Order: sequence, then C-alpha cells, then structure tokens
Amino acid sequence: MCTGIFEIDYWSYIPNYAVEVPKGEPGDRFLEWIGGYFETHLSVNPHWTAEFTAFPDHPVTNGMVPFSLDDEWYYHMRFPKNMQDVVPVLSAVAPESTLKRPDGPHSGNPHVRASVAKGEPQHLGWCKERQDGGRGFGFTGGHYHKNWGDDNLRKFILNAIAWTAKVEIPEDGISTPTPSEADLNAYL
Repeated sequence: MCTGIFEIDYWSYIPNYAVEVPKGEPGDRFLEWIGGYFETHLSVNPHWTAEFTAFPDHPVTNGMVPFSLDDEWYYHMRFPKNMQDVVPVLSAVAPESTLKRPDGPHSGNPHVRASVAKGEPQHLGWCKERQDGGRGFGFTGGHYHKNWGDDNLRKFILNAIAWTAKVEIPEDGISTPTPSEADLNAYL
C-alpha cells in the first residue's frame, strides 16, 4: 500500500505510516488538512488485534458491521482541541498489552498509559470536513497486505475515499468481491 500523501484540490487520503509528521508546522498542517496525526512521544504504534464493535452515524461507516483485525494500529493520535470538525469513524479500546515496550518516541509515555488504563477508545480512522468545504481522512492501519482480504476494511477504505471526493455513499456502503488468497498474492 502506498504510504504517501495523495491530495487533489479539496480532498486528501493519508494511510498508515504517512500520518507521522513532526510536531509544529507539519503537524499543524495535518490537523488542518485531515484532522489528526501521529505525534512522537504521544502516539504509539504497536501490533494488536483491534475490535471494532460500534460505528458512528457517518457516510464512511455505511454498511459497516462489527469486525476485528490484526495490524500495526497507531493510536493516541494528536487531534485538535475538542475534536473540532473531526469525526472518529474507526475506534477501538487498546489492551494494556499494547504498552509492554518501554517509553520512547513510538512505544509509550505516561499520557497514553493513562488513557489505556481508563479504557478510552482510540481513534484509528477519522474524517474531517474543513471550513473551506474540503474533506480529509486519516487511517492508521494498512500495514499487512493480507488485510485487504477483509471485506469490512475494504468497505471502510472505499467509503472513506469516496466520501473525501464528495461521492454519495450507498446505505450499504461500497462493496467489492472478496479477493482470494491467490488474488492477494498476485498483487504482491
């Protein structure tokens, strides 16, 4: 999966590792464009199985049903104060086992440890509708190619990309045929 910024006029899509930018002006731009980013010494990047049990009423979640997925899920992201203009659309409660590593720029800190101890949902996918009418989308998964075989993940990503482009999302979301393992391997 491409991990670069893809931006055309009024919309942007930024998957997984591309949401890490330096605090300061780059981070401020991400808050402006897509509503959040990975901030070192605040956010973490462990591998874990996230369980998605509920979704907000938003076009990006149309047709979504509960699912779980193992990935390198970045969480405890930097968002604007009071989540202004940002809607978390893919959230899960991270288990304490995700914080077994010592504190470091990507592995843990007192803030994330307190959040996990409280059982706070961690936002792994979010949307922002900007004041200028543009839309942005951030997502912290996408590290394992095999995960494209998950119907819910594909639906979520397709819904989010279409939403950023201001395409109306069907009530059941955007579905595609489930690729076989051979199909997925052919794309490697």
